[in-house]
Amino acid sequence: MPAIPTAALAAGTLVMAFAVAQLSDVRALGGALLVAGVAWCVWRSVRAAGWLRVAAVVLVGAVCFVGAHLLSPVLGPWPAVLLAALVLGVVAWVLTDTRS
Repeated sequence: MPAIPTAALAAGTLVMAFAVAQLSDVRALGGALLVAGVAWCVWRSVRAAGWLRVAAVVLVGAVCFVGAHLLSPVLGPWPAVLLAALVLGVVAWVLTDTRS
């Protein structure tokens, strides 16, 4: 297993991409960081976890991204992103970082 779990990188990527988009006021910059983070997580975990598990994590990440946008009016932007990152991190941990 790598020194930093993929789950932490996936969740951190979601949070950092949002922070960059918020602080820079350039959503495309946050989006570019998000795409780069997804690519990095896929590249580092596909050999150990397999394409199917990694694809499932990417799909859950996309759902979390959309979910954060939908929950933002209710919870506020930061709580929504942190909740989405938590869900993504747990799913990524289970699917890519743990071995049965």
